[in-house]
Amino acid sequence: MYDELKKYEEKMEKTVHVLEGEFISIRAGRANPHVLDKVTVDYYGQATPLNQVGNITVPEARVLMIQPWDVKIVKDIERALHASDIGITPNSDGKIIRLIFPELTEERRMELTKDIKKKGEESKIAIRNIRRDAIDHFKKAEKAREITEDDLKDLEDQTQKLTDRFILDIDNHVENKTKEIMTV
Repeated sequence: MYDELKKYEEKMEKTVHVLEGEFISIRAGRANPHVLDKVTVDYYGQATPLNQVGNITVPEARVLMIQPWDVKIVKDIERALHASDIGITPNSDGKIIRLIFPELTEERRMELTKDIKKKGEESKIAIRNIRRDAIDHFKKAEKAREITEDDLKDLEDQTQKLTDRFILDIDNHVENKTKEIMTV
């Protein structure tokens, strides 16, 4: 049964990793190449991630520069950037595309913090659902006489400790990202 507990712990870890991935893609007023992770370009009829068709660099704090390996796809990259949800208009000279990140307004910072807290809350709910599934699984095992009542109590306590640890971890991620967003 303790192997089962490990399985639920891994699910909780995955939930936190998904949250971290979502936080990376939230732009905080400075250039971060990860905001382009979900952008795909139509490259010879194939949806290809942007980072696989060119170099993405950060020459200045608020500028991302995309230099495609094949100059013919500059227009396709621009089209993909316009269609994406990053909300920045690309500037192109025909060879290089620049994305200039504007300073965030106070209103936009507040919007982003609300979004961050919402995503954090959704992750906490996912963690609690995993805890519920684990405890249900252990109770069924106890009913089927696969484990003792003492084992059940021990597993429930360990599951609760895991839950508390991961929820604290999520709270720390939310707090750190909120501080990053609110820092002018």
